[in-house]
Amino acid sequence: QEMELGLGRETNANASVRMLPTYVRGTPDGTERGEFLALDLGGTNFRVLVVRVAQDGIRVASEIYVIPTAVMQGTGDADLMEQVLPLGFTFSFPCQQLGLDKAVLLSWTKGFSASGCVGQDVVQLLREAAQRKRLKVVAVVNDTVGTMMSCGYDDPKCEIGLIVGTGTNACYMEEMQNVGTAEGEQGRMCINMEWGAFGDNGCLDDIFTVFDLLVDEKTINAGKQRFEKLISGMYLGEIVRHILLALVEKRLLFRGKPCPKLQTRDIFQTKFLSTIEIDGLALRQVQAILQDLELQANFEDSMLVREVCQTVSLRAAQLCAAGLAAVVEKMRENR
Repeated sequence: QEMELGLGRETNANASVRMLPTYVRGTPDGTERGEFLALDLGGTNFRVLVVRVAQDGIRVASEIYVIPTAVMQGTGDADLMEQVLPLGFTFSFPCQQLGLDKAVLLSWTKGFSASGCVGQDVVQLLREAAQRKRLKVVAVVNDTVGTMMSCGYDDPKCEIGLIVGTGTNACYMEEMQNVGTAEGEQGRMCINMEWGAFGDNGCLDDIFTVFDLLVDEKTINAGKQRFEKLISGMYLGEIVRHILLALVEKRLLFRGKPCPKLQTRDIFQTKFLSTIEIDGLALRQVQAILQDLELQANFEDSMLVREVCQTVSLRAAQLCAAGLAAVVEKMRENR
């Protein structure tokens, strides 16, 4: 239902799942050749790549840079070869695409709030930032679209892209006759769902717990990206932290002793959650992880913390799977 609202010309503006046209009309067929530059701005890292597509395969050289908080939440200005290479820009935020190389930023997500960007064409901002360089920006795509396209080389039948990282999102190939927000009736177009915002209109309120609400109210976009905040890596550790605090308050964990360190926001990172729930990880190792966080845990505490981590992760996985199943069902109905 929410997908249909996003695809409708009259209903798109008020839809929580925006279903944005990408102007990508097909997946790779394996005949592509050349040398390309790529920039990938995601939620945690900024990657710069040179990609060589040849008959004998694809070669990638890349550099990865961690994005400082001052850049994430500062202004939109940034300082960025003799050979001119076509450049593709992977931009992992909600954009209204007006063409393959024109995309207006609708809103920041995943902790970004850089000023002077919302409502602007991000390709034009990139061009202005790189005006002294010999760069030719030919395309801007969402990371889900880039994922789907790259997988197309291994399996030409791949028609869904899914990201579950700092944030979460999906894209898929939709029949043009169903896309009311783009011109044309023939063929197909990749749709950037921006499903992280699913539930922003209240349709998922029944599944939100008090812990989810505590996490949401402390984010810079409270009330937004509600589905994403149940699933993605930026938020799972915080959900676990709030559950552990509640268990301490009920004297069910750490013998009810106060845990000042646990009061610190983001102290329980998602990477700890992932490590703790690894199959076969000894409870002594779980205990060591907790002790590194200044949490004095016995074996019973370690078992309970592991169960909390597994429960939060399982819920995230099941919600992600449910969303993916809905996309597959929509594609099946189309055919």
